[in-house]
Amino acid sequence: MKVTQAYRFALEPTPSQERALASHAGAARFAWNWGLAKCQERYAAEGKWLSGVDLHKVWNAEKKAEPGLAWWVENSKCVYQEAFRDLDRALRDFVSCRKGARKGRRLGFPRFKKRGKARDSFRFSTGVMRCAGATVTLPRLGTIRTHESTRKLARRLVAGTARILSATVSRVAQRWFVSFTVEVQREVSEQHARPGSAVGVDLGVKALLTGVDDGGRLIEVAGPKALRAGLRKLRRLGRTLSRKVKGSNNRRKAADRLARHHARVANVRADALHKATTALAAQYATVVVEDLNVNGMLANRRLARAVADQGFGTARRLLAYKTGWNGGTLMVADRWYPSSKTCSACGWRKPSLTLAERTFACEPCGLVIDRDVNAAVNLRDLAASGAERRNACGPQARPGPTGRSGMKQEPGPAGTAAGQPAAA
Repeated sequence: MKVTQAYRFALEPTPSQERALASHAGAARFAWNWGLAKCQERYAAEGKWLSGVDLHKVWNAEKKAEPGLAWWVENSKCVYQEAFRDLDRALRDFVSCRKGARKGRRLGFPRFKKRGKARDSFRFSTGVMRCAGATVTLPRLGTIRTHESTRKLARRLVAGTARILSATVSRVAQRWFVSFTVEVQREVSEQHARPGSAVGVDLGVKALLTGVDDGGRLIEVAGPKALRAGLRKLRRLGRTLSRKVKGSNNRRKAADRLARHHARVANVRADALHKATTALAAQYATVVVEDLNVNGMLANRRLARAVADQGFGTARRLLAYKTGWNGGTLMVADRWYPSSKTCSACGWRKPSLTLAERTFACEPCGLVIDRDVNAAVNLRDLAASGAERRNACGPQARPGPTGRSGMKQEPGPAGTAAGQPAAA
């Protein structure tokens, strides 16, 4: 099957190449601001925006007639085209969000990008884009060394099982990266290596994830809690930055040190999530997780830092595509399914369970078990009853009337867990 994935490499440019990278990033920022100003002028006069194609036509006409734009030839033409496309997409997403047609967080109107504040980034969609050994070749920039080998992508390109669609260059914590968007021909087996195996995964703030498989084996991944571990240094670097004179070289150096620390925290978290999700997707044919309301959890000021440090949303996203690559299935339990409040032995439901209670005690059968393990067992049992599958019809935004399931599908047969549909 053909999938679209990204290959990201850290660059090690020479001083002249680094100046060229910064020039391209500045050109992309200028094109965005120029296009946004033109759109505002058009909207004030006619009440509608300029599309990305219209902006490109106006740019081609003005860049030749305006002497002040003669510098545009120093950079690749793709930089300006992709900036106009990004602006067009941002305006369309803004309109869709205002109309309620777009899901996700509410988007504001696009803003002008300021040098030193906006993220340095630009994209190539045409031209020579290839990699070999420890180098990458980009339009107008030539061959640039990379920090690591690119042989995994290079072998696919030579074999004809991959095709580069675009290349996005960005700067994070004063370090340049290139991300290739690649269409890859992957050999995905119709059946998982361990068919019939299942695991229930409960994400938590104490441990990154707690799982129980169909054989009763307990899986616990503590998680690095990178932000918590680096919070003391983060505060110290923040205080140091605040004491520097604005506009000075010392302030710039202090800001660079703070940015590098933030990048390290993010990298440590991402590394732990990738390792944990890759292992689960490779070992189990069915992975069952909860549909957590992460945005609602982040609204709790006492819980927000711990939830954000674990990366619940990223773990769900990684499992979604990794299970598919391994021939498995990701099953999502209904958001209102009480996995932590339900006894995994007899099915009794506890009326209330606060987050401070780390042990679940069942009154009818006397079971005493860790609350995360209890939730994982309940989620694992949903693999047999049939929870919502990945890319299937999801539940309603709010629970239905009393006694009715929050899922859109019909309720399952006798013995199915409450609030879950029958298996497909």
